[in-house]
Amino acid sequence: MKKIGIICEYNPFHNGHIYHIEKIKEKWKDSIIILVMSGNYTQRGTVSILDKWDKTDIALKYVDLVVELPFVFTIQSADTFAKGAIEILNSLNADYLVFGTESLNSENLDKIVKAQSKQNFNKLVKKYLNQGYNYPTSLSKATYHLTKIKVSNPNDLLGISYTKALKNTKIKPITIQRTNDYHSKVLKNKITSATSIRNAIKNKKNIKKYVPIETYNYLKQNTHFDEDYFEYLKYKIISEIDSLDKYFNVDEGIENRIKKYIYDSYNLEQLIEKIKTKRYTYNKINRMFTSILCGFTKKDAQKYKNIEYIRVLGFNKKGQKYLKEIKKTSKIPIITKYTKKYSLLAFELKVSYIYYLKEKDKVKIEYKHKPIIK
Repeated sequence: MKKIGIICEYNPFHNGHIYHIEKIKEKWKDSIIILVMSGNYTQRGTVSILDKWDKTDIALKYVDLVVELPFVFTIQSADTFAKGAIEILNSLNADYLVFGTESLNSENLDKIVKAQSKQNFNKLVKKYLNQGYNYPTSLSKATYHLTKIKVSNPNDLLGISYTKALKNTKIKPITIQRTNDYHSKVLKNKITSATSIRNAIKNKKNIKKYVPIETYNYLKQNTHFDEDYFEYLKYKIISEIDSLDKYFNVDEGIENRIKKYIYDSYNLEQLIEKIKTKRYTYNKINRMFTSILCGFTKKDAQKYKNIEYIRVLGFNKKGQKYLKEIKKTSKIPIITKYTKKYSLLAFELKVSYIYYLKEKDKVKIEYKHKPIIK
């Protein structure tokens, strides 16, 4: 029986994710599908529209086992995000990682990874950075210079990071062509982007035909948006105005722009518009603000380099059976409840307190909630 890994955020879970899982089940009819899922925050540096437990409950209708990618790996670069997730899948003995890309196949991904390992690649990236381009654009330009392969879409960039992280494992990468525009803010067809769904929810549009009924029902009950945390973020910035550079992603003098504009910014979008430059992407700024909000420092990023544990969020009967088997051989401890044993898990509790600031009763979920069983 093959073990198929998916690295996901499900922000929120929609019809495109069902398509992805169905393609896996068509290829491997008898398999275990394992999700490594970011929890209450995402790699783009935003809060998750639904919390980790709601997302797990939805996903378990379609997969067998859900485990959590810790915050400190989620909130960093694509390479760190990929490294943490694949470290977990490797310990869970996955055979394949299946992921969506906009335009790249496995052959092109291998070519790009080889090109990026050459000495002159970093020099090219630095050259484009010095010309004022942001880091993702500089990566894309350097990659095109060496391979003549265009890379600009987020899932292609993540695919490159996955391919690099898989090199020292036995896990094989499998790509699935995405059927929608990742960036689109407009609802299109039955399969549309998560961005367009979140945008529609903000604008009180009906998203029922774009998501499964489980997602729709949860989205009616409770949602989280970055704007909900702006007052907390503004307070944190002002109260630590002279020590912002200790936080992760606050670098290259951007703290001076934050200091300049924080006092007369009255919502998150306004602040981002004032401080952003050609050099700083929205995602980098979002990750920076989430790091400040959650107290994630550069020292923390240095401290937490490896996965300390694998935290199970939920499983079905097939997943439960597999867990019993893999616990005997997993190099990383597998846990099913909150424990004070791991400092990385204590950090996860802290950021969950922040996530649930407006729902104070729900924070108990973090250290009392047992895995969801389906």
